[in-house]
Amino acid sequence: MTERIWDKYLTERDKAVFAASGFGAMADWGKRPALIIIDVNYAFCDEEPKPILESIKKWRTSCGEDAWEAIPVLQQLIAVCRAKGIPVIYTTGTRRADNWDSGSWSWKSSRRGETPVTDVSNRDGNDIVDEIAPGPSDIVVRKQKPSGFAGTPLQSYLQLLGCDSLIVTGTTTSGCVRATVLDAFSQNFRLTVVEDGCFDRSQASHAINLCDMHAKYANVRPSGEVLDYFGTLEDGLFELPSGKGMATRVAAE
Repeated sequence: MTERIWDKYLTERDKAVFAASGFGAMADWGKRPALIIIDVNYAFCDEEPKPILESIKKWRTSCGEDAWEAIPVLQQLIAVCRAKGIPVIYTTGTRRADNWDSGSWSWKSSRRGETPVTDVSNRDGNDIVDEIAPGPSDIVVRKQKPSGFAGTPLQSYLQLLGCDSLIVTGTTTSGCVRATVLDAFSQNFRLTVVEDGCFDRSQASHAINLCDMHAKYANVRPSGEVLDYFGTLEDGLFELPSGKGMATRVAAE
């Protein structure tokens, strides 16, 4: 049996329980998937690959170099989805300038009041990194809580597209990825989490949350298997946004 990323964190008792209980069975793929990219922005990635303890001096939520190891995987998934007409949906955060609407996010970090020092880049932490920037026909959902569904139009967009399944990537595995997966599971979407397309600031949290999602809510698969699956789908399954006028709108903003 192929060793999984979480195996080294499990006790022998844990392994025996999973084996005996039937958890972790492989569910079927869906027929109409969307690719979901959770919060791959500068606040979680920094402007360039740096060791995490250096990166978090500026961006306190950064995942350091692990974020940049996932970027090529995301680029490949995005390129294939765009070529086949599969929806590509991004989430990222949004805040008032005075941060009043951070709400419960302000309760659990001693660094919550900091403004990142961005040198000459002047990056907004919620900007999606340029290396995977949304295209005109992609969809961006702005959120204020961990789940991509909480207080957003994501559910209605998926209904409009006729999606029955989600391919989930991004960050953090233990936070916003997991929260989005649980909400999607609760709406009966078929779910795949791309193991090498997700990342977290904590290696243990990353591995154990992949383990738990695979046990109960989603298939955790490497990107190669996901790309093979995309190859089995017909082109043009979806009526995507035309993207007309989007470049003009971005320039105006």
